[in-house]
Parts: sequence; structure tokens; C-alpha cells
Amino acid sequence: MFADNDPRLSQLLDHIVRIASGDLGSRVEVSPARDELDAIIMGTNLLAEDLQIIYEELEQRVQVRTQLLHEAHLKMQKMAMQDPLTGLANRSALIDALRAALDADTASEEGPVILLMDLDAFKSINDSMGHTAGDQVLITVGQRVRNAVRATDVVARLGGDEFAIVMPAVAPDQAAIVGHRILAALSEPIELPGKSVRCGASIGLSVGSPGQTPEEMLMEADVAMYASKAEGQNRLHRFEPGLLLVRRLRSQLVEDLRAAIRNDGLMLYYQPVVDLVSGRLEGVEALVRWNHPTRGFIMPDEFIPLAEEAGLISELGNWVLRTAVQQLRAWIDDSLVDGDFSVRINISATDLQSLQFIEDVRNVLRDTGVKPDQVVLELTEVAIVKGNELDRYSLAGLRGLGVGIEIDDFGTGYSSISYLRRLPVDRVKVDRSLISGLGTDPGQPALVAAVLQLVRACGLEAVWEGVETAEQADILRELGCLSAQGYYFSRPVPPDDIPALLADQQESAHRQP
Repeated sequence: MFADNDPRLSQLLDHIVRIASGDLGSRVEVSPARDELDAIIMGTNLLAEDLQIIYEELEQRVQVRTQLLHEAHLKMQKMAMQDPLTGLANRSALIDALRAALDADTASEEGPVILLMDLDAFKSINDSMGHTAGDQVLITVGQRVRNAVRATDVVARLGGDEFAIVMPAVAPDQAAIVGHRILAALSEPIELPGKSVRCGASIGLSVGSPGQTPEEMLMEADVAMYASKAEGQNRLHRFEPGLLLVRRLRSQLVEDLRAAIRNDGLMLYYQPVVDLVSGRLEGVEALVRWNHPTRGFIMPDEFIPLAEEAGLISELGNWVLRTAVQQLRAWIDDSLVDGDFSVRINISATDLQSLQFIEDVRNVLRDTGVKPDQVVLELTEVAIVKGNELDRYSLAGLRGLGVGIEIDDFGTGYSSISYLRRLPVDRVKVDRSLISGLGTDPGQPALVAAVLQLVRACGLEAVWEGVETAEQADILRELGCLSAQGYYFSRPVPPDDIPALLADQQESAHRQP
């Protein structure tokens, strides 16, 4: 045993207290005696050493984990502020950058500028070539915009095909130059696998002012961008206060159109389609008209694009479909027309993207009892040719119902034998531009004959629209054309005028030798 007054005891106790307080570097010298007390001292030293090693390893692990957590936090922050597809800033980052630019205390009087950009042709690319191609277009557009602006500018993708650029402390004229540089960059073709596409843009420019919020600047840029779109493709428009009135009027017009669709505030006019041989009315084309309560008649070329932008085009199309077929049912019930008389109804590419549209047609046919072959759906050539798989499925479904399908505006886009042979259609309506010179241009009849031969070689028949003179009708008849429509026969008229037209055409047909 060791003596109670052994100084090593006090050293050992002091050593244990220091270890308990966290001083793991504390050690006690072992004496030359090498007795039991020294053994305890050695054990305590070893314990302190082990604890020190464990603590250092733990500290290192904590440091590594802390670093990992910090990196993960930074990554999450970056993800929260970054568009995952293009790697550009997202809406949140753009708002932050715009707020910082508005709050910045700059020596110059130049405020921040925001450019808001929407692609002009992206939807058609996405629909016709698929989302993979669409994504590549967005990535390429993002790169080109980034290369066209200054290093201090913030480029963001706000979603879909909408981009924005925040330019801190810049003169409006300089910002406009950058905007036109972006438009020039986007006018160059984008190379995709097996195809080259072009995708222009419309840009709205808004200049910040003291006390303005980021949201107000974005709203102004949005208003300017829509003004740019109204002017045509590849345009830049600067925000002007007067544009707010235009936006409010446009918004009101959208609400009026929505109400008109739902409350039967629209009307259909009908333009006859005539059998050139017999003079008989073989059908009519339904054309929507809007007699606004305060603005008077608004033509389709104004309110149909409005319906497309506001997402009302399918609702409008369904109203036209149901109203036109119900009108045909009424004419049949009144014994004005027979089972060969048809109504032609224009449908949009948006309708083909909705599986509900097939059911809408089925329901209208069931509710009215009209034979399917008395309903002809007209689509533009572009909508059919550039359609995707869903469009083709919808066309097949419509063909399965037994309704007719007709290409409208034939001759203005993709007309060729290869397209006509594989399109699921019954006939084509030849655009008026192909007969505009008939009767004045000696070479025009040969062109008409060639088009007619092309159409019939594909097993189809043609309707010739835009006939304005008796001479044009006679030439078409002599060339073997069967059907036509145009102002020579009749302008579009209200449904109440159709009975008189039917009577006149029948009387005219009886007078023919």
C-alpha cells in the first residue's frame, strides 16, 4: 500500500478533476517506484489519452458533418433560386434581384430596367416536335439570352417560355439596345436532331422608379410585352401608362366574351357551299359573330385570338358545335334540307388536344339525332400536319364517329401529295388565294387544274372558296370542280335567311338546261 501523505495522491486527484473538466491533455508523471499507485496513475493517463483521441475524432466528424450540412444548405438555397432546366435564376431570384436594384443607392439617376420576354413560336414547336425538343429550345434560348446581356444582369426563366432580364442602373435606350440584341440572337435557327427551327420573341421593357415594387415593374413589363405581341413577332415595346387602359379594356372584353359564350350572346352566320354542277346548296359553313352590346359587331379575327389567349377557345368551339348542329336539326325538322345537306364547323388545334372534344361531338350527335356524315369538321392544314400523337388519336376518334373532316386553307402551307396521302381527311377546302386571278390571269386555270388533279390523285375532293364572279364559277365548273363557296353565291347570312337562299337556289337549278 501507499502512504496517505504520498504527494502522488494529490497529483492523481487533481489529474482526475482536470479530466472531468475537459482537460484531456493533462498527464501525471509516473514515479520510479512503479507500485500500485503508479499503476493507477498510468491507467488514468491512458484513459485521458483514449478520451482525447475519441474527442478529436468526434470533433472531426462534427466538423465534416457541419461542412456537409452547410454545403447542402447552399445547394438547397441555389436550387430554390434556380430554374432546374436552364440553370438560370427563377422567379424568386428575379424578384430578389429586382428589389435589390430598386433599393440600391446609386450616384446616377438611372434606375433598373426589366425586360420581360415571351417566345413567339414555342407552343407549335412543343406540340409538333415533343417536350424533349421543346426543352432543348428553352435551354438554347437561355444560353443565347445570357450571352447577349451584361455580366451584371440577372437572367431568369419565369416558367414555360417566359424569360426576364433585370438590368441594374441602366439607361432605357441602352436597355432597348440589349433587348434588340437578344431578338437578333433568337432570330438565328436552333439546331435540333434532324431539324432546324426558329423561335422569335416579344419583349416588354419597364423602367423602375422610386417607391416602385418588383411586382409593379413586372406588371408593367407584362403589359408592354403584350403590346409588343400585338404589333407582330420579334418586337420590343416600352411600357407607357396608356397601355394600362388598353389592358383594362382587353380584360373587360375577355369577361364580356366569357359571358357571351355562356349566355348565348353570340350568333352564327352561315355561308352556303354550292354544288357547281346543279346549283344546289349542298351545305353551309357556320361562322361565329359577336354583336357586343356597346361596341357593336366584333369580327372573329379580333375575338377568336382573344379567346385563345384567355383559354376560352374550347368553350367557344363547343358552343359553335352545339348551336350549329341544333340549327341543322331544326332545318331538317322543317323539311328545308334533306339528309345530304351538311354543316361545316371550324375547330381549333386546341380542341384536338382535348379528349373531351370527341365526347362533346358524340353527345351533340346523340342529342340532336343528326347523322354523323352531315357534320363536317374543318381544321387548318397546319393544325393537322404539325399535330402530335394526341391530335392523331383525336382525329381517329372523330373519324370513328363518322363525321367528315376537311382541311381548311389548303394551299397556304404544307400542301403536297405525301401529306395528303397520309392525312385522315375526306376533302380539302382550297384557299381563296389560289383562284384570286381566275378570270384575269391566263395561267390561273392551269394552276387550278393541277391542284384539282393533285387532290383527286389522293382520293379526295375539293371545295373552292372565295368565288366572287360568275366567270370564276364557270371556269371552275368547266375544269370539273364540284363544290364552291364565296360572295358570288352568298355572303354569310343569319340562319333566318337560309330558307330564302334554299328556295332561290332550287329555283335557279330548275331554270338550268
